[in-house]
Amino acid sequence: MRVLFFGTAELACASLEALANTPEFEVVAVITQPDKPRGRDLQVQPSAPKSAALKRNIPVLQPLKARDESFLDELRSLNPELIVVVAYGQILPQALLDLPRHGCLNVHTSLLPKYRGAAPIQWAILNGDPQTGVTIMRMDAGLDTGPIISQRATGILPEDTSQTLHDRLAKMGAELLLQTIPPYIHRQLRPVPQPEGGSYARKIEKSDGLIDWSEPAEVISRKIRAFNPWPSAFTFLQISGQERRVKIWAAAVQPSPPAMPGAILRIDREGLLIACGTRALLLQQVQPEGRKRMSIQDFLAGHSVTSVSAAARPAARSK
Repeated sequence: MRVLFFGTAELACASLEALANTPEFEVVAVITQPDKPRGRDLQVQPSAPKSAALKRNIPVLQPLKARDESFLDELRSLNPELIVVVAYGQILPQALLDLPRHGCLNVHTSLLPKYRGAAPIQWAILNGDPQTGVTIMRMDAGLDTGPIISQRATGILPEDTSQTLHDRLAKMGAELLLQTIPPYIHRQLRPVPQPEGGSYARKIEKSDGLIDWSEPAEVISRKIRAFNPWPSAFTFLQISGQERRVKIWAAAVQPSPPAMPGAILRIDREGLLIACGTRALLLQQVQPEGRKRMSIQDFLAGHSVTSVSAAARPAARSK
């Protein structure tokens, strides 16, 4: 079967590799977003799916807009039977969705209709959900609104970060995709319209990582896990008389007597204990601006922390 694969984020690589490793499928091209500046030095780099495709000598297309007529003509010439989309980054026009006779399938990392949109993994952790999962849907012209073909759930573990959950869901999505396509194309699986309602997982911004110490410790703990690895949760500490931005990578919720949010309750060999709206957080792994990640013990050995700057604005919430 001739397959066109659309994907830009790292999440897409597992599904691309699964299709490319299966003899029944021929990935005739990979479509991904144009190369962009990435990393601390902002060097122009290819997307992860592009790099994976080039290693396999699969042709790569990088249109600026997926609705350009010249691009659609190029896709028509490839005569695809199926299109698979995983974290591509653009809404595809109906003219493109209508190209293959088996339609377009999307691997989405939530149990739709919950968490349509750009950041379902982060919002599932932020909101304290006990589980999430992957959905294979047949795409329509809306934003993650197409009918559902198959789903698989997984629990969200107390230690899960967005990175660990991402990796698990990427693998699950690839496995479910391969299991779904054969019965789908033979009409043994029928797409089912999504239930009414649902929710939208808006794109995460860097500013969302700012910690509001007036929130409960459990909420802040979820933020630390949800924003690991990006954009990372952060606060500002007074260190030797200067305010320094510090990322927090790991922390544990601790009991605490009532105290002003953001107050330092204890500094000792166990770490740095900070009061929250309710309970407290014991910082375990941090990263001062311009430095590498380090244990809180290593951080405290080289820095004299005197106070915490409490964030005044409210924390981000999914809509």
